[in-house]
Amino acid sequence: MKIIAMIPARYSASRFPGKLMKDLAGKPVILRTYEAALHTNLFDDVYVVTDSDIIFKSIQNAGGKAIMSKKEHECGSDRIAEAVENLAVDIVINVQGDEPFIDAVSLSKLIDVFKKDSTKEIDLASLKVEITDMEDIKNPNNVKVITDVNNLAIYFSRSVIPYHRDTNIKVKYYKHKGVYAFRKQALLDFYNTPITPLEAAEKIEAIRYQEIGKKIKMVETSVEAVGIDTPEDLEKAKNYLKNVE
Repeated sequence: MKIIAMIPARYSASRFPGKLMKDLAGKPVILRTYEAALHTNLFDDVYVVTDSDIIFKSIQNAGGKAIMSKKEHECGSDRIAEAVENLAVDIVINVQGDEPFIDAVSLSKLIDVFKKDSTKEIDLASLKVEITDMEDIKNPNNVKVITDVNNLAIYFSRSVIPYHRDTNIKVKYYKHKGVYAFRKQALLDFYNTPITPLEAAEKIEAIRYQEIGKKIKMVETSVEAVGIDTPEDLEKAKNYLKNVE
């Protein structure tokens, strides 16, 4: 089973333009992410796939592997699908370019989903982390996920899910972490399907997979990596890096 990591990287992020090229302790954010994925030693190959000459050259100049997108894409899955369409791979891990501190243990858990899935029933695997702070739960920038008893995803939303109507019942909330593992065919099926209604409404690409019938296995992790969506997040990442180096 050939397993690769793909890191989709857009330069013009709406909330924080150019964030992937911002300096993070002497290196661009995207290079930090690339190196973190590489150093896990979990993958046969690691690539950055981008629409940006600046990002492409940054990775190549550092000795890394980068692929330039030929088309315009609305989401990371589309960008990755184009890049892997003609590659001989089985499993593709989507590592978010703005999460430079993703851990090897969590990535390994995603890979294990497919190693244990002998009947090939699971199309995707992804990570979730429990959140308890109400500000985090209500924050629309945090995508929430609910699952069935087998940890298959039921739905993803920027809204608060589940709705806690009966306060006598204990409810747990989980944030969806933007790290995916795909079977190649699931990725190509997504790529060849137009944007779906609920995906368009929520602006969450995972929903398209659900709307076309793909099974997504959610894996819980206790590691809350530092994602970079705002300038404030970048400062948090710099402080985090100081503490771990």
